[in-house]
Amino acid sequence: MEKTYPIQQLLDPDGKWTSEELRSLLTEERTKSFYMNMVRIRTFDRKAISLQRQGRIGTYAPFEGQEASQVGSALCLLQDDWMFPTYRDHGAAMTFGHSLRNVLLFWNGRNEGNIPPNGLKIFPPGIPIATQIPHAAGAAFAEKRKGTKNAAIAFFGDGATSEGDFHEGLNFAAVFQSPVIFFNQNNQYAISVPLSKQMKTKTIAQKALAYDIPSLRIDGNDVYAVYHYVTQALERARAGNGPTLIEAVTWRYGAHTTADDPSKYRDQQESNLRREQFDPILRIEKCLKINGWYEEGWTQDIKQQAVEEIEQAVMEMEDFPAPDPAVLFDHVYKNPVPSLVKQKSYLMGLLGGNS
Repeated sequence: MEKTYPIQQLLDPDGKWTSEELRSLLTEERTKSFYMNMVRIRTFDRKAISLQRQGRIGTYAPFEGQEASQVGSALCLLQDDWMFPTYRDHGAAMTFGHSLRNVLLFWNGRNEGNIPPNGLKIFPPGIPIATQIPHAAGAAFAEKRKGTKNAAIAFFGDGATSEGDFHEGLNFAAVFQSPVIFFNQNNQYAISVPLSKQMKTKTIAQKALAYDIPSLRIDGNDVYAVYHYVTQALERARAGNGPTLIEAVTWRYGAHTTADDPSKYRDQQESNLRREQFDPILRIEKCLKINGWYEEGWTQDIKQQAVEEIEQAVMEMEDFPAPDPAVLFDHVYKNPVPSLVKQKSYLMGLLGGNS
């Protein structure tokens, strides 16, 4: 019999709880934490698009619509776990504790933006598709060799599953039982290519069969489902039972990046309809109201706090010292080679600086 992968859900689009067995998960404190974090990163996302349009940062990859997947998964992690994001997972990185200023610096072309706060293991965003997946498998294996209970999570999109790195990473993790979660955000488009033209398989979850590792599909717009099933996978990994592949089915409302026009390849009317019916923040807001936890004053306060925090980060990013062109040469080799010394001297001479 063919194995099927039903989409797991705990909170339906109307904000109603669907599992009596897991009802103890549903608490006011947790629901408000989800809502606050999702509002925070959506506010950041919209501000970043505005900054790009004003020429204050470079090309930017928006994630609006995927907040439940990013917040729900990031809040499962422990302090010493590893996070391997893509260029679209800065919402998850910020939820895990990354500096908003540094995230903005990254999008402004600064290497300093790759540096997480002390104590956090957040890998620089993977720009080449899927390259972070073997890194995550390797880091998790290293933690296992060291005898820790630390795990890793690798974020990637649907297009990444067509890359060799995806298969190599899953195979390595399966063979060595690395404590890693392969977290796929299936937003159904790899830039302009829809899922139906990317792969023959009906799901991404079924690709785990080739490596004999567990997998499942979840509603990526249901933050509770994301949180619960990623937590389960992490517990399994920490117990020495190896990796899990999770396919979170979601949608990005906007463009692949700010250099892209999605109307060229996607019916934006469908995107608008999905926003009305399945928006992850609207869903958790409905949940708050159904359970009598919604407070208008509190909602306005967290929105204002998010705006103020982000404006402060923008100011810090724009006040950051100008980059030193010399760093282009200073960290290529431990001991500078003659050709780089010559190039550096030439450039600094042109710029009127010291070599």
